[in-house]
Amino acid sequence: MKREERQQSIINLLIEHKSVDLDDLADRFAVSKMTIHRDLDDLEQAGVVRKIRGGATIDAGVQFESDFRIRERQGNEAKIAMARRALELVEPGMTVMVNDGSMAAVLGEMLLQKRPLTLITNNAAIIERLKNESGVTLIALGGIYSPKFNAFLGVVTEEALFRLRADIAFISTPAVSGTLAYHMDDNVVRAKRAMIASASRTCLLVNHQRIGHTALHVMADLADFDVIITDSAPEPAAVEQLERANINLTIASNWETT
Repeated sequence: MKREERQQSIINLLIEHKSVDLDDLADRFAVSKMTIHRDLDDLEQAGVVRKIRGGATIDAGVQFESDFRIRERQGNEAKIAMARRALELVEPGMTVMVNDGSMAAVLGEMLLQKRPLTLITNNAAIIERLKNESGVTLIALGGIYSPKFNAFLGVVTEEALFRLRADIAFISTPAVSGTLAYHMDDNVVRAKRAMIASASRTCLLVNHQRIGHTALHVMADLADFDVIITDSAPEPAAVEQLERANINLTIASNWETT
C-alpha cells in the first residue's frame, strides 16, 4: 500500500472511531511503528489529526480543530437540524453572511430555498456549490485560502467585511464554555468577529457536544448573539448556567427555546 493510500485509510479510521492506536495501525498495515509515526506526523503537520500518546485523535483540543475534510463527514444529522432551524431566520431578499465550517456549508446549500437573496461568505464549499445558481447574488470573500478550514482568511477577508453590511450573519463555533464562544485559530476568530460587526443580527451555531469546552481564543460573548442554536439539549448544568445569564438557547431537535 502506498503512503498516500495508507494515510487516507488512517483518516477513514479516525472518522469512524475518532482515535487510533499506533500499535494497532502498525499491525493493520503490516508496517513498522516508525512508519506509522511518520504518517501521523504528516497528518498532524497538515492539520488533519492531533497526535496523542500512543496514537492520534480528531477530537478538538484547546489548540486543535480537525481538518474540514473530516468535519464535513461527521454529525450530518445534527448539522441538518441546526441548518433547518437557522433557515427560519431568513427571508427572501435578505443579505446573509455565512462563515467557514462544515456546519455552515450545510446551511449555505439550504439557503437556495430562500431565493432571491444576497450571500456573503468566505466558505469555499459554499462558493463552489452556489457559484452557478440563479437567484443568488454571491459575494465571495477573498483572502488567503486555508485548506484546513476550506475558507478564505486574513487581512483581505477582514477588510472586505468592513465594507459590507448584512441583515444576518450565521457564525459557527467549535467550543462554548460558560457565556463565551471560543475558537483555536486567530485568523478564523478575526473573520468571525468581522462578520459579527458587519451584521444587523447574528446567529451562533454550536453542536451540543461542544458546549462545556474551551479553545485557545475567546471569539465572542454569547450575549453578542441574537439567536444561539444547538442540535440537542446540552448537560443540565450548562443550560442552568446560560439561564442564570439570561441567555436563551434554541434546541433544533425540538424547535423550542429553552
